Amino acid sequence: MLARAPGLGRAMADVLCRDIEAYRDDTVVTRDQVAESCVANVAFIFQSLTGDEGVDVSPAERTGTERALAGVPLPAVMTAYRIGFRFVWEETLATARDAAIPTDAILDATARIFFAQETFTQAMATAYRQQLTAQILEREEERSALVEALLSRRMTDRQSLWEAADLLRLPTSGPYVVAAAELPAIGRLGLPAIENKLSAKDVRSAWRLLPDLQVGIVALRETTEAMTTLVEVLGQAATARVGISPPFRDLADTSDALRFARVAVTGKRSGDSLVCVFDDTPLAVAAVSAPEAMTKIKSALLRRVDDLPAEERAILLDTFRAWVDAGGSANDAAAAVFCHPNTVRHRLRRIEELTGRSLSRPRDLAELCLVFEADRRLP
Repeated sequence: MLARAPGLGRAMADVLCRDIEAYRDDTVVTRDQVAESCVANVAFIFQSLTGDEGVDVSPAERTGTERALAGVPLPAVMTAYRIGFRFVWEETLATARDAAIPTDAILDATARIFFAQETFTQAMATAYRQQLTAQILEREEERSALVEALLSRRMTDRQSLWEAADLLRLPTSGPYVVAAAELPAIGRLGLPAIENKLSAKDVRSAWRLLPDLQVGIVALRETTEAMTTLVEVLGQAATARVGISPPFRDLADTSDALRFARVAVTGKRSGDSLVCVFDDTPLAVAAVSAPEAMTKIKSALLRRVDDLPAEERAILLDTFRAWVDAGGSANDAAAAVFCHPNTVRHRLRRIEELTGRSLSRPRDLAELCLVFEADRRLP
């Protein structure tokens, strides 16, 4: 049988290429490659059966690696080994009968072939999975590098952006958002297995681990429920604070979106939720666009307000925001903060005294709105 290995291998290849769809044409694996693998496996099988040395499974390992690289599904390769060993067993049985070999010897040879089948198949499958794991890790590294290139604005060419979207398995146009999650500890993700959890909700995303944040680009569907679904999934998965940028249409704007997501994740918390969505109003964007400069302006304008006891300071800020939200109506603001309208007016005059700004002058009012917004947004 060992002497007939080349012919047996080629005959086995004909059977596999006939019976297995993945081997039927030459697009994935050529007939010559299948024949080469079959000859090598048959030769090593009978070499191992004729001697007392340990079984050499390197041909099976090589087959597993090569088929994984070629993209042949593992079930197809497993089927090929099952058919191939059945072919070997049938040929061995026919040869033994022609040679009038005793039944006991045939049974012993059969047991050895079945043992070889199990050993070779396991070696092939292990090598296949190892190669597949290496490919997955390599692809994830490539995807992670692409995400970082988008986040750092190193990719602006339109063709490159389309190619990046394709490799990241994202649509070529938005809406997208950037989500940023704090790391609860070094080496621990703030959103474990988040890509799979979002995928289960038909939400596509690509993630990158930065030194201080876990950051993802998320593609939203054109529905009003898309953001709600995203917040819900992130809220369930989060172990630390998460910030979400406003939606954007072009992947070239990913870097700006990351800045807003960072503000959302590091800004002052409101409520008990770990997830904060950045409000993309012009005032909010202006307040965080130059954080260092805005912090200096805020400190200068609100210096006397910051010197107040924390409770009194909070009351004045809440009243001012309620008054702005109410369109300048003291009555509506009073209803929102549960006090008398005259109390609202008194608190507003107190703000004017402490800041040196008049709420009746548009420029002064604009400055106060901006610094109070910065105070709410910036840490």
